[in-house]
Amino acid sequence: MAGSKLDPIDRHILAELQADGRMTNVELAKRVGISAPPCLRRVRTLEEAGYIRGYHADIDTRELGFEVQVFAMVRLHSQAEVDLSAFEARARAWPLVRECHMLNGEIDFILKCVAPDLSTFQTFLTAELTAAENVASVKTSLVIRCAKDEPGVPFDVLEDRLKRSA
Repeated sequence: MAGSKLDPIDRHILAELQADGRMTNVELAKRVGISAPPCLRRVRTLEEAGYIRGYHADIDTRELGFEVQVFAMVRLHSQAEVDLSAFEARARAWPLVRECHMLNGEIDFILKCVAPDLSTFQTFLTAELTAAENVASVKTSLVIRCAKDEPGVPFDVLEDRLKRSA
């Protein structure tokens, strides 16, 4: 289990930073019960090891005028690795696509898209997404509201699992 490679202090650091990535190192050290210098060393080690990929602000898309959020389910004609990789590269280049996940089953990819209005999304859908090479079909679902949007992982579940396996 990947989480078991980390000690409890490292996992506590990750949980605290996941909840509030803007806190100072001094505050983080106090929360996890160690002094500031070793806390900073641990954070840097976690960053270098790839456990921490970055720090981001949680932006309210609607406040910035992005009123439309859509999930697009994409099916491709070919699932050869070269074609899957080509679609992923294309999805990374589309600004309206904020997430792209490859799935198993009938759908090859699900895309989370944001747009300022329905017209902008419709133009993207018809001129770019459905027109893209290898795209067989696209089904879309407009988000009415979001009931939960939690980043990261549930650290309490990880800790419970580690206790049971110990």
